[in-house]
Amino acid sequence: MKTITILGEEVTTVSGEWADGRPLIKPEDLPAATGWTLKPEGLCRGDQCVMVGDGSAIRVGDKLDLAAVANAADQPALVDADAGVVVVGRPNAARRAAVHDRLAPDFTLADLEGVSHRLSDYADKKRLLVAFSSW
Repeated sequence: MKTITILGEEVTTVSGEWADGRPLIKPEDLPAATGWTLKPEGLCRGDQCVMVGDGSAIRVGDKLDLAAVANAADQPALVDADAGVVVVGRPNAARRAAVHDRLAPDFTLADLEGVSHRLSDYADKKRLLVAFSSW
């Protein structure tokens, strides 16, 4: 077993394995990894359930494919098997609503001195956010 780190609403680490670049975990580890639970009626979180049929789309043998689970839950997933990381985005409906409403989700970032600032600290003020990635 290897460690799989899931970057979602929280950062979570679970034991699992990688098969052909696919992150696989035991079904009993799914709630800790994603907040979803696999039930006979589908993937459920709170009072929300998503049908997954017979589950063959999210299963690989007796394991669950985290990227396929995210896809079934209408969440984008990015997998980096070399780093052992799965990034799970917010549900597509929430992202569409944010674009439609033109509202950025609140977040916290540290400045060059290490002081944390929340986006909401600058409400009613003009701000410019520059983002880039080296990968």
